[in-house]
Amino acid sequence: MSPHAFAVFAALLRNRSGLTIGPDKLYLLETRLTPLLRQHRIANLDGLATRLAQGRCEKLARAVVEAMATNETYFFRDITPFAHFRDHTLRYLHASRPASASLRLWSAAASTGQEAYSLAMIVAESSPWLGARGIEIVATDIARTPLERARAGHYTQFEIQRGVPMAALVRHFQKQEAGWRIAENLRAMVRFQEWNLLTDLSPLGRFDVIFCRNVLIYFDRPTKMRVLEALAEQLAPDGVLYLGGAETTLGLTSRLVPEPGAPSVYRRVSDATGTIALEMNASSSAAASAIERRPVSRPRSGAFGTS
Repeated sequence: MSPHAFAVFAALLRNRSGLTIGPDKLYLLETRLTPLLRQHRIANLDGLATRLAQGRCEKLARAVVEAMATNETYFFRDITPFAHFRDHTLRYLHASRPASASLRLWSAAASTGQEAYSLAMIVAESSPWLGARGIEIVATDIARTPLERARAGHYTQFEIQRGVPMAALVRHFQKQEAGWRIAENLRAMVRFQEWNLLTDLSPLGRFDVIFCRNVLIYFDRPTKMRVLEALAEQLAPDGVLYLGGAETTLGLTSRLVPEPGAPSVYRRVSDATGTIALEMNASSSAAASAIERRPVSRPRSGAFGTS
């Protein structure tokens, strides 16, 4: 591949998806784009770069970006953030919002849907104390093909084995000939939508919780700053942002601060920042105590054990 061709690919990926690649990723370009060469009957990557540089094939440019997107994901990936969401954030939001207010959750890099459906399973397992609380889960990704799979909710045995506890499998999936399908009530809970994090996010609305995990690691510093500022703008004043274990807001934005004692959990900065943190802990403890005092049978063991 010529230096010019590499520059074309690098610019396309950076401008359209924020993905930054260096010369050490030549093998990745060759591996992921070779199927496109065969599909479009293009001799080599230089020929593909020439077509892209002409700027007359939007479908091809989109296909290149999708092919280079990393879609590594699995259910309840790195369990700690999901446990924090279940045990602290969800309880706090439920206690602090009017009964008529819906909670809005955003899986900001949904890929094939495992993260969004993991959140849906937590919500379903929490229904004994959430009651009739409305929950909306929005799941977005830049790539269409993974989103189509996510909407269908079909998963292979291998994908199921990566993170789904047996109790959750029995309760929330139906066995099918080619694998498993997530239950209809959970599919109805999630709205999958194509969206680019580098574009205007305001049409998506305000969210109480944002999961944007293992995305920033692919961006350069200016893009990280831009995306974090945009995420902070879409977050409710007392909302919570979950990042990946290798990601941070440190030195990138002053609008998001880490939650003390909770790795990868961030809150919006506001005049009430300290108060919010205290209220979250107090509300979580109070809600848990109230539930334990209820004279009802305890819920069955679920995705994370007994709620």
